[in-house]
Amino acid sequence: GLREARFYEALAPKLSLRTPRAQVVRYEEDEGGAFVLLLEDLNASGCTVSSGPESPSPSAAARALEDLAGMHVRFEDPAVRRREAGWVPEPDPPSDYGAVRLQEGLDRHREKLTDAFAEMAALYIEKQAELHALWRAGPQTVIHRAAHIGNLFDDNGVTGFLDWGLVVVSTPLRDVSYVLCMCLSVADRRQHERDLIQHYLEVRKSLGGSAIPFEEAWQTHRVQAAYLAPASCQIVTFPEDATERRKRFAAAFLERASAAIEDLESRAALRDVAGL
Repeated sequence: GLREARFYEALAPKLSLRTPRAQVVRYEEDEGGAFVLLLEDLNASGCTVSSGPESPSPSAAARALEDLAGMHVRFEDPAVRRREAGWVPEPDPPSDYGAVRLQEGLDRHREKLTDAFAEMAALYIEKQAELHALWRAGPQTVIHRAAHIGNLFDDNGVTGFLDWGLVVVSTPLRDVSYVLCMCLSVADRRQHERDLIQHYLEVRKSLGGSAIPFEEAWQTHRVQAAYLAPASCQIVTFPEDATERRKRFAAAFLERASAAIEDLESRAALRDVAGL
């Protein structure tokens, strides 16, 4: 919460991407990290948030990637990052939270998981430190980190970004891959992901960002898709007390994650890139 409050105070006003407008931001920088945020009522503004199955169009995803490129390029200069966003941390060391829940999913609900997802979950349980290091590799900048369908909203065709509590310094391709895999419908991702990655890279170049070759970006996209297994760690426990709304969202989330891991052959990419 403290991190999110600082984002709305210090970074949101400098960025062109759509975020909820902050009416009030107050926080204390002591150990307690108390904070208060009063944000725009998106319903009153005519915005909508997906219940899970609904997805942005490929054109809306292209615009979202353009907006993310603006943030990524702005903060890829370490001097600018120190001056304007020095409080944004690197990712925390991985905990056992995801591994424990993935193991529960494998033990109790294996029949509900695809073979490719289960294989990736098992690899994460065994090699989580190595995988997290790999997912952080590449050019560094400020990223959203969790730009999945539940953290986006639609403002009359413009994609906005919610939930900035996990903002970190890491590779920009984490955001790109997450948007493609976890926001687009499976069919649209399959049809448009290469073109959308190329579009993002061209926008980066036009904004003066560092060059990333397409083949490198594509390989990284395949590697980043492996993260979708631990990203689904709560979902694969299939809690019995989940509401119907929660079940609807979870099913759409897991469908996207499972399809991306399999389509992009993430397990093979990890062998090729890092011998995992």
